[in-house]
Amino acid sequence: MKLRYLHTMVRVKDLEASVAFYKLLGLKETRRHDSERGRFTLVFMAPEGQEDCPLELTYNWDGDDGLPADSRHFGHLAYGVEDIYAMCQFLQDNGVTINRPPRDGHMAFVRSPDNVSIELLQIGEDLPPQEPWASMGNTGHW
Repeated sequence: MKLRYLHTMVRVKDLEASVAFYKLLGLKETRRHDSERGRFTLVFMAPEGQEDCPLELTYNWDGDDGLPADSRHFGHLAYGVEDIYAMCQFLQDNGVTINRPPRDGHMAFVRSPDNVSIELLQIGEDLPPQEPWASMGNTGHW
């Protein structure tokens, strides 16, 4: 199974201050996504010539008061996979808990032994919903 690094996400409390800080480090904004529905903004930043390895800054418009007690501002590592269902089955078969199953054929979350959250994203088009994933609930937090 092929695996492709996508990005690292960190939560930020002051989006513009964080963007300015990372610009000082030499990163530039490569894209931005505002989600009215989700009430968040994503800003992707990367060094010149390394746009395929961005840092994702996540700003929650309503703050982060609802985050689990063990949360830090590091969010997750993200990897694209060729078949999200096959990858999740492989991980589960090897004792990994699927914290957020790929109910939508697009996204799943697992945690490393050190409690690092890992996002798995379907490369290309989302796969059609498939059991047992479609009706599987979350386990713990991700």
